Amino acid sequence: MKKIVISGLATALMLSAASLTYGAELTIESWRNDDLTIWQDTILPAFMAANPDIKVTFAPTAPAQYNAALNAKLEGGTAGDLITCRPFDSALDLFNKGQLAPLNELSALDNFSDVAKSAWTTDDGSTTFCVPMAAVIHGFIYNKDAFAELGLSEPETQEEFTAVLDAIKADGNYIPMAMGTLDQWEAAAMGYQNIGPMYWKGEQGRLGIINGTEKLTDPQWVKPFEVLAEWGQYLGDGFEAQGYPDSQTLFTLGRAAIYPAGSWEITGFNNDADFELGAFRPPLPNAGDKCYIDDHTDIAMGLNPASPNAEAAKVFLDWMGSEEFAQLYSNALPGFFSLSKHAISLDDPLANEFISWRSECDSTIRSAAQILTRGGTPNLWSGMWTASANVINGTQTPAEAAAELQAGLESWYEPQQ
Repeated sequence: MKKIVISGLATALMLSAASLTYGAELTIESWRNDDLTIWQDTILPAFMAANPDIKVTFAPTAPAQYNAALNAKLEGGTAGDLITCRPFDSALDLFNKGQLAPLNELSALDNFSDVAKSAWTTDDGSTTFCVPMAAVIHGFIYNKDAFAELGLSEPETQEEFTAVLDAIKADGNYIPMAMGTLDQWEAAAMGYQNIGPMYWKGEQGRLGIINGTEKLTDPQWVKPFEVLAEWGQYLGDGFEAQGYPDSQTLFTLGRAAIYPAGSWEITGFNNDADFELGAFRPPLPNAGDKCYIDDHTDIAMGLNPASPNAEAAKVFLDWMGSEEFAQLYSNALPGFFSLSKHAISLDDPLANEFISWRSECDSTIRSAAQILTRGGTPNLWSGMWTASANVINGTQTPAEAAAELQAGLESWYEPQQ
């Protein structure tokens, strides 16, 4: 009789759980409007084939409007069931306001390391509130045809990199590097944070700033600015007025030989460039130095606690921790690399080159991403935008840029006081 009762109870619980997901219609909020067809044609059909009782719609907002639009929807009670999470403080702020649900009970989270989850976990490590999706990796994408034409090889050290840039400039048929400083963020993301980890030794330096044992005026933090100060001569005429889309176009049209990059460029460059693409790691300061890469946690997915379809949304979030999702997502979006522990294979050769650096180098994230953006005006990350652009433009010396950033951090951040 006890077995019959227990069995009956288990059956009732399963039926109850099934009824909570049957016929559910989920909506995903995201800023990745360029991914719409990938979600519609590849990712969501795979999930819905295995879960035919759940319908999922991907409803993105333009990136520049996403934060404001999402906040308005959350405040007004009209936000979707699933919320695409930016890393660190922006998502943490939503969680602290009760606008993202805790997800500790999800079995999917067992498939991610603590480092992978850190961008969407409370400071004390007790609660994770988004399922990690992907990271992006920084490096340099180059025109293989141009390199072959000029007899150039991929540089491994800073000295070799400078020699390559000088050779391209001397030839005169190509702009050595396609990057402008008008929008500023590229100077910080694809400049300072791209090459910087090689000098401040990745996580050692990043955590040193957070705990106050290092300062932004220390040599290992000033040296990347000194390298950036040399970039201006290689960026072509008028780079100060050149925006991000201009740089992309300049490179894909074949007018520039090298592009300081994030791996998110891979899909667009594959589509737009009619030459063979290659990639090389940020140059080592000196031959034989240890290698570090900016392998930045970029995107995750969370649950709107006000969702009327929470159980169905959790089914989707659990699936996002699967090997199937990791494989689908990483191949559908070359350059966005799964953060899960699953071993995956990539079809795109350029994406394979970027991800291979994980086995050769120590990974770190952008140095100002965690904790250090919470105070000061501007915050440290915004300050790095301006400082990096000014150094490249020649309107601020590396030492002045570092001193200004340090003073700003000291003005509010106790471990640096």
